[in-house]
Amino acid sequence: MTKVAIIGAGPCGLSALRSFEQAEKKGEKIPEIVCFDKQEDWGGLWNYSWRTGSDQYGDPVPNSMYRYLWSNGPKECLEFADYSFDEHFGKPIPSFPPREVLYDYILGRVKKGNLKSKIRFNTSVSNVSHDGKNFEVTYHDKKNDKISKDIFDYVIVSTGHFSVPFIPEYPGMKAFPGRIMHSHDFRDAEEFRDKNVVVLGSSYSAEDVALQCHKYGAKSVTIAYRHNPMGFKWPDGMKEVYHLDRLEGNKAIFKDGHVQETDAVILCTGYLHHFPFISEDLKLKTGNRLYPPKLYKGVVWQNNHKLMYLGMQDQFHTFNMFDCQAWFARDVIMEKIKVPSVSEVEKDINKWVSLEEKLENADQMIDFQTEYTKELHDLSDYPKIDFELIRKTFKEWEHHKVENIMTYRNKSFASPVTGSVGPKHHTDWEVAMDDSLKTFLDQPKK
Repeated sequence: MTKVAIIGAGPCGLSALRSFEQAEKKGEKIPEIVCFDKQEDWGGLWNYSWRTGSDQYGDPVPNSMYRYLWSNGPKECLEFADYSFDEHFGKPIPSFPPREVLYDYILGRVKKGNLKSKIRFNTSVSNVSHDGKNFEVTYHDKKNDKISKDIFDYVIVSTGHFSVPFIPEYPGMKAFPGRIMHSHDFRDAEEFRDKNVVVLGSSYSAEDVALQCHKYGAKSVTIAYRHNPMGFKWPDGMKEVYHLDRLEGNKAIFKDGHVQETDAVILCTGYLHHFPFISEDLKLKTGNRLYPPKLYKGVVWQNNHKLMYLGMQDQFHTFNMFDCQAWFARDVIMEKIKVPSVSEVEKDINKWVSLEEKLENADQMIDFQTEYTKELHDLSDYPKIDFELIRKTFKEWEHHKVENIMTYRNKSFASPVTGSVGPKHHTDWEVAMDDSLKTFLDQPKK
């Protein structure tokens, strides 16, 4: 009997569990599966925690989710092909739901079966090695403080790559009298009401944390970019400047000569692909990019085809891409898909990596990842979903953000699964302070 270890029970790990469950429902004999997760419940990043720093067992808290997070992309682009939003909520809902609503949807799909019985919670994997035949996985049951080892035929790494912050140092930080934190530890924008906030970074977390602080009443928000500004039309009280040079007392001094009094510096400087539990010969080493090297079809480890990585890409596509990857990984494990020769694998990886290196703008990146996901989709029996509509929606969303960064979340899109159009939310995002599931779903009767 084949035995499979899945490391992590966030969206990627849950996609993997779901893929095997679907095969079993069709009457196929599936391998024995053990999933490990170091949190006490499933959902990965979406399982919001007030904790920062360490958990009660001394492990670093993996969670980077903040309290008032709303989806920053249309929910239609991440919809599961086999479980629509309409099915889960019993009606169409607006296109940009808050955290609690998305969490409810993600879990709705996996709660139906007995998948939870396959997951060992409060269990961290401390070592994965391969002896040429099998994987040995060492894991720590944190509750009972017990270390065990087990042998597996396959390992699926689905730990994500948004939980270990990259934290740079700038001159003057030691003497800065205010608050310095990484967005990984950002939980509540209320903390920055009436404060001058400096946000370092120019990607999604910088964009969203800056908007959150503005929305919840920060006095000013200054965003510092290193390479390219995001370039949105920011509202009054927000601006973008070039690269922090140093902090002097409570002043932030930027390389373009700009000086800003500041109470808090939030580092939105990204995350590391960090796998301290995997032996060197199996470890993925990459920055955040759309096609990490050494992964055949973005999933299978080039030097050992029994090791899979899910969701390691920089992402436009998310949940349905993770599903396509998981269904593909499952079929490799169940020997429905044969991984080709060493040279074919190398050729395929090189093809995608060289295409990725030529990408110049967001539209090209969306096209690249859509083509990649479509190719994967065609290789398994993952249900039909309209990727062409998703591609179009992503591009419209990008243009809406350029038109007005404060209002793009008020737009509506059509589902690639059911075709239904999300209604407009009863409250514009900028003034929607109550983001509870109940308030969001209580759309006023027409």
